[in-house]
Amino acid sequence: MTSLLRYCLSLLLDFWERSRLGRVMSVILPALIQVVNPPYSRKRRRSCSDDVAPERRPQQKKSMDDLAAEVQARFEAPAQTERMLEMSLRLQEEYREKLGKSEISMLPSFQHTLPNGGEKGEYLALDVGGSTFRAALIRLAGRKGEREGLQVRRMRSFVINEDIRRLKGREFFDWMASKIGEMLAEYNHIKGTTDARLKMGMAWSFPVEQTSPRTGKLLTMGKGFTAGHGVEGEDLADLVMDACRARNLNVELCAIVNDGAATLLSQAYRDPATRMSLILGTGMNAAVFLPTTALGPSKFGPRSDSWFAAASRVVVNTEISMFGKHVFPTTKWDDQLNSSHRLPDYQPLEYLITGRYLGEILRLILLEAIPTTNLFSGYIPEKLDEPYTLETRLLAHFEQDTTPDLSVASAAFATAHPLPSPPTLPELKFIRSATQVASTRAAAYLGTALHALWAVRTAAEGLSPGEASHVTIACDGSMVEKYPGFRQRTQGFLDELCVQSGAEAGTVRLEVVKEGSIFGAGVAVGCMGEEEGEGS
Repeated sequence: MTSLLRYCLSLLLDFWERSRLGRVMSVILPALIQVVNPPYSRKRRRSCSDDVAPERRPQQKKSMDDLAAEVQARFEAPAQTERMLEMSLRLQEEYREKLGKSEISMLPSFQHTLPNGGEKGEYLALDVGGSTFRAALIRLAGRKGEREGLQVRRMRSFVINEDIRRLKGREFFDWMASKIGEMLAEYNHIKGTTDARLKMGMAWSFPVEQTSPRTGKLLTMGKGFTAGHGVEGEDLADLVMDACRARNLNVELCAIVNDGAATLLSQAYRDPATRMSLILGTGMNAAVFLPTTALGPSKFGPRSDSWFAAASRVVVNTEISMFGKHVFPTTKWDDQLNSSHRLPDYQPLEYLITGRYLGEILRLILLEAIPTTNLFSGYIPEKLDEPYTLETRLLAHFEQDTTPDLSVASAAFATAHPLPSPPTLPELKFIRSATQVASTRAAAYLGTALHALWAVRTAAEGLSPGEASHVTIACDGSMVEKYPGFRQRTQGFLDELCVQSGAEAGTVRLEVVKEGSIFGAGVAVGCMGEEEGEGS
């Protein structure tokens, strides 16, 4: 009986192996078994070759030193002065083209004056961002006044959480008005009044089709906000003021500016040489004060004759992140980031230099190094295979760590991306080397983009580089404020390019502005009606 049973089983197995069903199930069953009963514990970190038979696992193709040298060569090659000058010239052509005609970049605001430093008064400044709404009582005391003439009497920050983002239409602006009311009550308490009237300026960090210095059509806000629901296309100032009037708030919205213009105005109040601004953090933008003759007539849209009569210059929102697609050399890692982006080629400069993307570039380098150089013994650290999980603030730890064994950077990396065993010193040095060359190239590209913008402005003023007076670029954002050495490196590249252009080192200076958006919103109100202070 036993022999017969074995014979029958043998025939059945032979049929199973030869049949199509058997061949299919031989593939499916092992996968099902792994799902139900995985062979590894959850604590085990995944190796890049875990799913490959031992004899087929990828072999180490190069050393870490070889890959480090390749990374260094690819990132350092464009950061040579001659190449940067060539890139600057090509960017200048691109800037001038978009100044002549473009609906998405080089957009003139309605702000045609800069502060002359004599503006005085007390205003309510609003700063509406993606995660925070800030309201501040701002006092302008004059450029020679106490603390550079800009004082914050009171400031409060209100978190914009998911519940606030989901407020639809006028509900969102009613929420804003409730916070404005709280600040107005504080002002009345300070002044000992009951119904003082305050003028307001607002820095609006979302798209708006501005129709005057104080008005503009609300556009889709993005970032998860539904405030445009049912009111998109309506006047932003009316939406804010209607909500304030409904609460009987004695305020008047006098100015709407974007973050780049606000930063420029804020520093210009302190420093009369300010003619440009830079926002560089997670994203980026820049503004520049240009002669109106530098822009094509179609750029201005419908404006009153009185505006053109008063405006010889204008603050321009450059949307600088959109430039340089065919100017800045890229590496294979940059190209990989761009091709997998949900908006490839949309903001080519931003993808190369900002806080959101520097970490992603390094993540892609590490993912190549793991199988090819046996980095981390071939294991992928936890979450490192997920896009945008390597944060740029982690890169900062590697750049500022002065310990001989890079222990500070190692601890930060292990916390964010755990491994079965800590990275070795050679591995940490590899990460630091790749980080340094990537951030240095970012500084070089930023310096090139700013030099090109300065050169366009200088020529528009009818000056040669050697004749140009000192210009300050007002800077705001985490990359220029907090990333170790980044602003200094950018300044160094700017100095090199200026000298090669015929100007002196230091002709263009990067200056960090604290609370640029909130101060700028207040200064914008102080500038209303002013026609002074707009010299070259």
